[in-house]
Amino acid sequence: MNHHLLVPLGVVALTGFLVPWLVVRARWAQQAPRLALAVWAACGALFAAAIALVPAQLVLPIESSHRLADMMYALRPPTVGQLLHLDGRERFAFALSLAVLSLPAAAFVHRLARARRMRVRHAGVLRLVGRYDPALRATVLDDDRPAVYCLPGRSRPIVVSSGAVDTLTPAQLAAALAHERAHISGRHHLLVAATEAFATVFARLPLARHGGAAVPLLLEMAADDRALRRCTRDALATALYALATGRAPRSAFAAGGPSAALRMRRILTPHSAGHPVLRGLLTVGAAGLAITPLIVACCSFPG
Repeated sequence: MNHHLLVPLGVVALTGFLVPWLVVRARWAQQAPRLALAVWAACGALFAAAIALVPAQLVLPIESSHRLADMMYALRPPTVGQLLHLDGRERFAFALSLAVLSLPAAAFVHRLARARRMRVRHAGVLRLVGRYDPALRATVLDDDRPAVYCLPGRSRPIVVSSGAVDTLTPAQLAAALAHERAHISGRHHLLVAATEAFATVFARLPLARHGGAAVPLLLEMAADDRALRRCTRDALATALYALATGRAPRSAFAAGGPSAALRMRRILTPHSAGHPVLRGLLTVGAAGLAITPLIVACCSFPG
């Protein structure tokens, strides 16, 4: 067997199994949601790259696979000139890698397109039945149930029900609006689409299963943290309580929803002792050490 398979297989095991298992059980993930989101995104990207390298390493001879491994270690993609001078076997290996990468890429584009169609249809309804409020910079929809949500994309409208306007205080409403603007400015819909696409292609993988459940909640927590730069904890927590039963379209981000109670406790409960970012980096760093023996073993072989 080509010994240069060791590193991509190690990356697959690390990012697809070990790191997700650690992160989903770590308390620091909810204390530092942006770091946790970065870890999930990095695991997805590294797993896709590693799984695409596996068929190439199986097809290529030792000499060519060694050059491919060196490029991966140095994070140095091949140049246009190198691609033009590939022989038949190397072109076949490159095509195999592209075919593997095309599966999650196609699923990602499909998810984005489907969500966009849903948002466009809903935005058309809003133009007919809603009214724009320049003071709120949001569209007000006549509905007694309190709800605040946004439709990410080009137009990026924020929708507020009349029930929310009547129920929430100005401070609470401002907190809910700040939460929705955090979703829009953070382009959180892209990460949701990527997570759903990954779960579609690699459904049984722990990275896909755990990430599919963790990423949406972490996005809500990240939006909460950004909203807290403009509002108080009490205002945001009470807004979440009032909006917990509110409904929103499937392709939208709602300020309330099923996770409202958990997020309220997080907002109102001080973090435990210890720096969550430092603990998170130590966790990821310790997991990364697991692949070191594979790199050493790979490089110890000649060729």
